[in-house]
Amino acid sequence: MSQPAKKPASYADVLAAPEGVIAEVIDGELRLHPRPAFPHAAVASALGYELGPPFDRGKGGPGGWLILDEPELHLGADIIVPDLAGWRVERLASHGDVAYLTLAPDWICEVLSPRTSKFDRSDKLRIYAREQVRWSWLVDPLQRTLEVFRLESGRWVLLGAWKDDDVIRAEPFDAIELELAALWRRVAASDQ
Repeated sequence: MSQPAKKPASYADVLAAPEGVIAEVIDGELRLHPRPAFPHAAVASALGYELGPPFDRGKGGPGGWLILDEPELHLGADIIVPDLAGWRVERLASHGDVAYLTLAPDWICEVLSPRTSKFDRSDKLRIYAREQVRWSWLVDPLQRTLEVFRLESGRWVLLGAWKDDDVIRAEPFDAIELELAALWRRVAASDQ
């Protein structure tokens, strides 16, 4: 006798998730992840500090972006929460008083952790490609690496991978130099 088909997870399941977790719906499955550990949160925050002034505020850079921490995205039937996401302001001129966005970002950043890395690299990158997110950054705070991808003809192309104290220019934020050491500074302090 076959099992009855399982009902796909919905936004109601996300809203009913316990406090202190990140709830996502990927391929109809509710996925609950604990809030990020310190290295993950520190690196995501540091990257936001580095990109925000020149790109979100236009201070020391070209501006023209809206960069958000952990926005909830409803992309088709999938509900996902990247660590950082950015939209060109001309694409997201108005958004209203909403709890989530349905317009795919131009750029996402996933900060990898041992619990979520395989999903970030597979399921979430597949969804971002489907939704035509142009750039994807994967940051690993424990390995101290940054991988930058551009979507070309529906496939992710690795533009570069950097580590440790590299000073880089990386799409789409290549108008400034990014010192990777700034991302690991708080992680290094917590290692001691």
